[in-house]
Amino acid sequence: MSSTSPLEPFGARLRRAMDERGPLCVGIDPHASLLTAWGLHDDIAGLERFTRTVVEALAGTVAVFKPQSAFFERFGSRGIAVLEKAVEELRSAGALVVMDAKRGDIGSTMAAYAETFLRKDSPLFSDALTVSPYLGYGSLKPAVDLARENNAGLFVLALTSNPEGAEVQHAVREDGRSVAATVLGHLAAENAGQAPLGSFGAVVGATLGDLSSYDLAINGPLLAPGIGAQGATPADLPGVFGAAVRNVVPNVSRGVLRHGPDVTALRGSAERFADEIRAAVEAARG
Repeated sequence: MSSTSPLEPFGARLRRAMDERGPLCVGIDPHASLLTAWGLHDDIAGLERFTRTVVEALAGTVAVFKPQSAFFERFGSRGIAVLEKAVEELRSAGALVVMDAKRGDIGSTMAAYAETFLRKDSPLFSDALTVSPYLGYGSLKPAVDLARENNAGLFVLALTSNPEGAEVQHAVREDGRSVAATVLGHLAAENAGQAPLGSFGAVVGATLGDLSSYDLAINGPLLAPGIGAQGATPADLPGVFGAAVRNVVPNVSRGVLRHGPDVTALRGSAERFADEIRAAVEAARG
Protein backbone atom coordinates (compact mmCIF):
# COMPACT_ATOMS: atom_id res chain seq x y z
CA MET A 1 0.00 0.00 0.00
CA SER A 2 2.71 2.44 -0.99
CA SER A 3 0.40 5.24 -2.07
CA THR A 4 -1.62 5.17 1.13
CA SER A 5 1.00 4.30 3.69
CA PRO A 6 -0.48 3.92 7.18
CA LEU A 7 2.59 5.71 8.52
CA GLU A 8 1.16 8.98 7.18
CA PRO A 9 -1.71 10.85 8.84
CA PHE A 10 -5.15 10.13 7.42
CA GLY A 11 -5.49 13.57 5.86
CA ALA A 12 -2.33 13.13 3.80
CA ARG A 13 -3.35 9.64 2.69
CA LEU A 14 -6.82 10.87 1.78
CA ARG A 15 -5.51 13.74 -0.31
CA ARG A 16 -3.19 11.40 -2.22
CA ALA A 17 -5.87 8.75 -2.74
CA MET A 18 -8.36 11.26 -4.16
CA ASP A 19 -5.72 12.86 -6.37
CA GLU A 20 -4.66 9.47 -7.74
CA ARG A 21 -7.97 7.59 -7.91
CA GLY A 22 -10.50 10.39 -8.15
CA PRO A 23 -12.59 12.24 -5.53
CA LEU A 24 -15.17 9.57 -4.81
CA CYS A 25 -16.34 7.63 -1.77
CA VAL A 26 -18.58 4.63 -2.45
CA GLY A 27 -20.90 3.62 0.35
CA ILE A 28 -21.32 -0.09 1.01
CA ASP A 29 -24.91 -0.23 2.21
CA PRO A 30 -26.41 -3.71 1.85
CA HIS A 31 -30.05 -2.75 2.35
CA ALA A 32 -32.47 -5.66 2.23
CA SER A 33 -34.11 -4.06 -0.82
CA LEU A 34 -30.76 -3.75 -2.58
CA LEU A 35 -29.91 -7.39 -1.94
CA THR A 36 -33.26 -8.31 -3.44
CA ALA A 37 -32.63 -6.09 -6.46
CA TRP A 38 -29.38 -7.98 -7.00
CA GLY A 39 -31.27 -11.28 -6.95
CA LEU A 40 -29.88 -12.18 -3.54
CA HIS A 41 -31.58 -13.35 -0.36
CA ASP A 42 -31.58 -11.10 2.69
CA ASP A 43 -29.37 -13.47 4.65
CA ILE A 44 -25.71 -13.98 5.45
CA ALA A 45 -25.04 -15.66 2.10
CA GLY A 46 -26.56 -12.71 0.27
CA LEU A 47 -24.55 -10.27 2.40
CA GLU A 48 -21.32 -12.13 1.66
CA ARG A 49 -21.98 -12.27 -2.08
CA PHE A 50 -22.95 -8.60 -2.26
CA THR A 51 -19.94 -7.42 -0.28
CA ARG A 52 -17.47 -9.63 -2.13
CA THR A 53 -18.76 -8.38 -5.49
CA VAL A 54 -18.40 -4.71 -4.51
CA VAL A 55 -14.88 -5.27 -3.17
CA GLU A 56 -13.74 -7.26 -6.21
CA ALA A 57 -15.24 -4.74 -8.62
CA LEU A 58 -14.07 -1.49 -7.07
CA ALA A 59 -11.33 -1.92 -4.45
CA GLY A 60 -8.51 -1.36 -6.91
CA THR A 61 -9.85 1.85 -8.44
CA VAL A 62 -12.02 3.79 -5.97
CA ALA A 63 -10.30 6.06 -3.44
CA VAL A 64 -12.59 5.68 -0.42
CA PHE A 65 -15.25 3.27 0.79
CA LYS A 66 -17.79 3.88 3.54
CA PRO A 67 -19.32 0.64 4.85
CA GLN A 68 -22.44 1.24 6.92
CA SER A 69 -21.81 -0.89 9.99
CA ALA A 70 -25.49 -1.29 10.87
CA PHE A 71 -26.25 -3.33 7.77
CA PHE A 72 -23.61 -5.84 8.81
CA GLU A 73 -24.36 -5.78 12.54
CA ARG A 74 -27.95 -6.83 11.89
CA PHE A 75 -26.66 -10.32 10.97
CA GLY A 76 -24.81 -10.69 14.28
CA SER A 77 -21.30 -12.08 14.56
CA ARG A 78 -21.33 -13.57 11.06
CA GLY A 79 -22.20 -10.18 9.61
CA ILE A 80 -19.37 -8.56 11.54
CA ALA A 81 -17.02 -11.21 10.15
CA VAL A 82 -18.04 -10.20 6.61
CA LEU A 83 -17.35 -6.57 7.50
CA GLU A 84 -13.93 -7.41 8.96
CA LYS A 85 -12.92 -9.24 5.79
CA ALA A 86 -14.14 -6.40 3.59
CA VAL A 87 -12.18 -3.81 5.58
CA GLU A 88 -9.02 -5.90 5.32
CA GLU A 89 -9.39 -6.51 1.59
CA LEU A 90 -10.26 -2.90 0.76
CA ARG A 91 -7.27 -1.54 2.64
CA SER A 92 -4.97 -4.20 1.17
CA ALA A 93 -6.02 -3.00 -2.29
CA GLY A 94 -4.91 0.54 -1.43
CA ALA A 95 -8.35 2.01 -0.76
CA LEU A 96 -9.22 3.96 2.37
CA VAL A 97 -12.06 2.83 4.62
CA VAL A 98 -14.32 5.23 6.50
CA MET A 99 -16.38 3.18 8.92
CA ASP A 100 -19.86 4.66 9.13
CA ALA A 101 -20.80 3.74 12.67
CA LYS A 102 -21.71 7.21 14.06
CA ARG A 103 -20.50 6.32 17.53
CA GLY A 104 -20.88 8.81 20.34
CA ASP A 105 -20.71 8.31 24.11
CA ILE A 106 -18.74 9.39 27.15
CA GLY A 107 -15.68 8.26 29.06
CA SER A 108 -14.66 4.62 28.96
CA THR A 109 -17.51 3.72 26.62
CA MET A 110 -16.36 6.22 24.00
CA ALA A 111 -12.84 4.90 24.47
CA ALA A 112 -14.05 1.36 23.81
CA TYR A 113 -15.82 2.43 20.62
CA ALA A 114 -12.64 4.15 19.52
CA GLU A 115 -10.57 1.04 20.21
CA THR A 116 -12.96 -1.03 18.10
CA PHE A 117 -12.35 0.99 14.95
CA LEU A 118 -9.20 3.08 15.50
CA ARG A 119 -6.74 0.75 17.26
CA LYS A 120 -4.23 -0.62 14.76
CA ASP A 121 -4.46 -4.24 15.90
CA SER A 122 -8.28 -4.30 15.89
CA PRO A 123 -9.84 -6.52 13.20
CA LEU A 124 -12.12 -3.57 12.33
CA PHE A 125 -9.35 -0.96 12.19
CA SER A 126 -10.43 1.66 9.68
CA ASP A 127 -8.75 4.70 8.23
CA ALA A 128 -11.47 6.90 9.70
CA LEU A 129 -14.67 6.67 11.72
CA THR A 130 -17.89 8.69 11.72
CA VAL A 131 -18.78 9.98 15.19
CA SER A 132 -21.54 12.04 16.81
CA PRO A 133 -20.62 15.08 18.94
CA TYR A 134 -24.04 15.60 20.48
CA LEU A 135 -23.00 14.62 23.99
CA GLY A 136 -20.65 17.59 23.70
CA TYR A 137 -17.61 17.79 21.46
CA GLY A 138 -15.34 17.06 24.44
CA SER A 139 -16.92 13.62 24.79
CA LEU A 140 -15.08 12.65 21.58
CA LYS A 141 -11.65 13.14 23.15
CA PRO A 142 -10.87 9.37 23.45
CA ALA A 143 -11.53 8.97 19.72
CA VAL A 144 -9.58 12.12 18.83
CA ASP A 145 -6.59 10.95 20.89
CA LEU A 146 -6.58 7.41 19.49
CA ALA A 147 -7.02 8.66 15.93
CA ARG A 148 -3.97 10.89 16.36
CA GLU A 149 -1.97 8.05 17.89
CA ASN A 150 -2.72 5.71 14.98
CA ASN A 151 -2.73 8.29 12.16
CA ALA A 152 -6.43 7.66 11.57
CA GLY A 153 -9.18 10.21 11.10
CA LEU A 154 -12.66 11.16 12.25
CA PHE A 155 -15.70 12.52 10.45
CA VAL A 156 -17.86 14.39 12.94
CA LEU A 157 -21.57 14.95 12.26
CA ALA A 158 -21.98 18.69 11.68
CA LEU A 159 -24.58 19.59 9.05
CA THR A 160 -26.44 16.44 8.16
CA SER A 161 -28.99 16.20 5.36
CA ASN A 162 -31.83 14.64 7.37
CA PRO A 163 -34.55 17.21 8.22
CA GLU A 164 -34.55 16.26 11.90
CA GLY A 165 -30.92 17.30 12.28
CA ALA A 166 -31.71 20.98 12.02
CA GLU A 167 -33.40 21.17 15.43
CA VAL A 168 -30.06 20.41 17.08
CA GLN A 169 -27.47 21.53 14.56
CA HIS A 170 -29.03 24.93 13.83
CA ALA A 171 -29.79 25.70 17.48
CA VAL A 172 -28.06 28.88 18.63
CA ARG A 173 -25.89 28.91 21.73
CA GLU A 174 -25.64 31.72 24.26
CA ASP A 175 -22.58 33.04 22.45
CA GLY A 176 -24.62 33.49 19.27
CA ARG A 177 -23.02 30.62 17.35
CA SER A 178 -25.01 27.67 16.11
CA VAL A 179 -24.20 24.18 17.36
CA ALA A 180 -23.01 23.20 13.86
CA ALA A 181 -20.73 26.23 13.64
CA THR A 182 -19.28 25.32 17.04
CA VAL A 183 -18.51 21.78 15.84
CA LEU A 184 -16.82 23.16 12.71
CA GLY A 185 -14.76 25.49 14.88
CA HIS A 186 -13.52 22.60 17.01
CA LEU A 187 -12.49 20.71 13.89
CA ALA A 188 -10.62 23.70 12.49
CA ALA A 189 -8.67 23.82 15.75
CA GLU A 190 -7.85 20.09 15.51
CA ASN A 191 -6.50 20.57 11.97
CA ALA A 192 -4.51 23.76 12.56
CA GLY A 193 -1.11 23.65 10.87
CA GLN A 194 -1.65 20.29 9.18
CA ALA A 195 -0.64 19.84 5.54
CA PRO A 196 -1.72 18.96 2.94
CA LEU A 197 -4.98 18.26 4.81
CA GLY A 198 -5.97 17.69 8.40
CA SER A 199 -7.37 14.36 9.53
CA PHE A 200 -10.46 15.57 11.37
CA GLY A 201 -13.38 16.12 9.04
CA ALA A 202 -17.04 17.01 9.14
CA VAL A 203 -20.11 15.31 7.70
CA VAL A 204 -21.92 17.92 5.61
CA GLY A 205 -24.83 16.94 3.38
CA ALA A 206 -24.52 17.64 -0.33
CA THR A 207 -28.28 18.27 -0.48
CA LEU A 208 -28.29 21.31 1.83
CA GLY A 209 -27.91 24.04 -0.78
CA ASP A 210 -25.97 27.23 -0.17
CA LEU A 211 -23.88 26.91 3.02
CA SER A 212 -22.03 30.21 2.65
CA SER A 213 -23.19 31.26 6.14
CA TYR A 214 -20.99 28.51 7.59
CA ASP A 215 -17.20 28.50 7.64
CA LEU A 216 -16.34 25.20 6.00
CA ALA A 217 -12.64 26.05 5.77
CA ILE A 218 -11.65 23.67 8.55
CA ASN A 219 -8.44 22.48 6.80
CA GLY A 220 -9.96 19.03 6.87
CA PRO A 221 -12.14 16.79 4.69
CA LEU A 222 -15.89 17.23 4.30
CA LEU A 223 -17.71 13.93 3.87
CA ALA A 224 -20.70 14.74 1.68
CA PRO A 225 -23.52 12.18 1.47
CA GLY A 226 -26.50 12.77 -0.76
CA ILE A 227 -25.19 12.48 -4.31
CA GLY A 228 -27.18 10.22 -6.59
CA ALA A 229 -30.32 8.66 -5.17
CA GLN A 230 -30.83 11.46 -2.61
CA GLY A 231 -30.97 14.07 -5.36
CA ALA A 232 -27.67 15.96 -5.33
CA THR A 233 -25.41 15.87 -8.39
CA PRO A 234 -21.67 16.44 -8.84
CA ALA A 235 -22.48 19.78 -10.49
CA ASP A 236 -24.12 20.93 -7.24
CA LEU A 237 -20.94 20.61 -5.17
CA PRO A 238 -19.33 24.01 -5.91
CA GLY A 239 -22.57 25.82 -5.05
CA VAL A 240 -22.88 23.99 -1.73
CA PHE A 241 -19.27 23.97 -0.57
CA GLY A 242 -17.81 27.05 -2.22
CA ALA A 243 -14.07 27.50 -1.77
CA ALA A 244 -13.88 24.30 0.33
CA VAL A 245 -15.01 22.11 -2.58
CA ARG A 246 -11.55 20.60 -3.15
CA ASN A 247 -11.69 19.10 0.34
CA VAL A 248 -15.05 17.42 -0.25
CA VAL A 249 -15.26 13.62 -0.15
CA PRO A 250 -18.47 13.01 -2.11
CA ASN A 251 -20.25 9.84 -1.07
CA VAL A 252 -22.36 7.86 -3.52
CA SER A 253 -24.08 4.67 -2.40
CA ARG A 254 -27.18 3.55 -4.29
CA GLY A 255 -26.16 5.59 -7.34
CA VAL A 256 -23.32 3.12 -7.86
CA LEU A 257 -24.62 -0.01 -6.13
CA ARG A 258 -27.87 -0.18 -8.12
CA HIS A 259 -25.79 -1.19 -11.14
CA GLY A 260 -24.78 -4.48 -9.52
CA PRO A 261 -24.27 -7.34 -9.53
CA ASP A 262 -22.73 -6.69 -12.96
CA VAL A 263 -19.06 -5.93 -12.22
CA THR A 264 -18.51 -3.98 -15.43
CA ALA A 265 -21.57 -1.82 -14.75
CA LEU A 266 -20.43 -1.15 -11.18
CA ARG A 267 -17.02 -0.06 -12.37
CA GLY A 268 -18.46 2.09 -15.12
CA SER A 269 -20.81 3.89 -12.75
CA ALA A 270 -18.05 4.60 -10.22
CA GLU A 271 -15.77 5.91 -12.97
CA ARG A 272 -18.49 8.21 -14.30
CA PHE A 273 -19.20 9.68 -10.88
CA ALA A 274 -15.48 10.21 -10.20
CA ASP A 275 -15.01 11.90 -13.58
CA GLU A 276 -18.04 14.15 -13.11
CA ILE A 277 -16.97 15.15 -9.61
CA ARG A 278 -13.42 15.87 -10.73
CA ALA A 279 -14.69 18.01 -13.61
CA ALA A 280 -17.00 19.98 -11.30
CA VAL A 281 -14.20 20.62 -8.79
CA GLU A 282 -11.72 21.66 -11.48
CA ALA A 283 -14.26 23.98 -13.10
CA ALA A 284 -14.93 25.64 -9.75
CA ARG A 285 -11.21 26.27 -9.27
CA GLY A 286 -11.14 28.07 -12.62
